Parts: sequence; structure tokens; C-alpha cells
Amino acid sequence: MADTLKLEIVTPESKIYSEDVEMVTLPGSEGEAGIYPNHVPLMTQVQAGEIIVKRGGNEEVVAVGEGFAEVTGDHVAILTDNAANSEDIDEAAAEDARAKAEQRLAEGGDISEDEARALNQAILYSEAQIKAKRRKR
Repeated sequence: MADTLKLEIVTPESKIYSEDVEMVTLPGSEGEAGIYPNHVPLMTQVQAGEIIVKRGGNEEVVAVGEGFAEVTGDHVAILTDNAANSEDIDEAAAEDARAKAEQRLAEGGDISEDEARALNQAILYSEAQIKAKRRKR
């Protein structure tokens, strides 16, 4: 029985995370899901939020946007539009991005359904970044 699993977090631009970990907590549409080694195979949607990783007795936090996760007994692959390790997050920039997206939504007007969805996702990802950054304080 394996005591770790490989976690990989990938965005269209790069691989953000690739490590052997003891446990992963994913933000899902039905709530948080804890994934341990030898988990049953699973394919699930990931919501914008924090991925909490337990590795080497420490806790690491990665902010992610919306995406998908594939879980096998020894591997978790997360494909997402956005992801950032908590130590790499610029909190002021995340707050600015959230404010701009909220302002654009509040203006309304000629916002298409797709743009409104993208703005809402930007707000959720910005909030995840801010929460992840503050968690490490």
C-alpha cells in the first residue's frame, strides 16, 4: 500500500505543481474532497478555491480556478485555467483584479453571458488567491 500519491497541477501555460504528497483536499462543486493514496478512481469538477496539500508533515496551499481533476490510486491530475502557489501570490494584485471584475459586472450594460461568467470566475479565483495568501500568515 503506497503512502503517497503524485499531485500534478497543470494550466495551459505550465505545470504549476508536481510532487509526491500524503493528502490533497480539492474544492469541488459538492464541497471539499479529501484524497488519500489508494483512492478509488474519480473524475470530478474543481471549483475556484484552495487546494490544500499535506506533504512532508507540512501544509501547502495552491489557489486554483475552475477545472477538472482525475484521481487514480496513486495520482491526482488537476487541469485548470489558473493556479498559483500561495508564496507566489501578489495579494494586492489579486485584490485589484477582483475589484476590476466586480466593477465591470456592476456597470452591466452590454455584458454578454460569456463575459459575465468569465468575470464571475475571475472574482472567485481572485478570492481564492487572497484566501490562500492570508492562510500562510
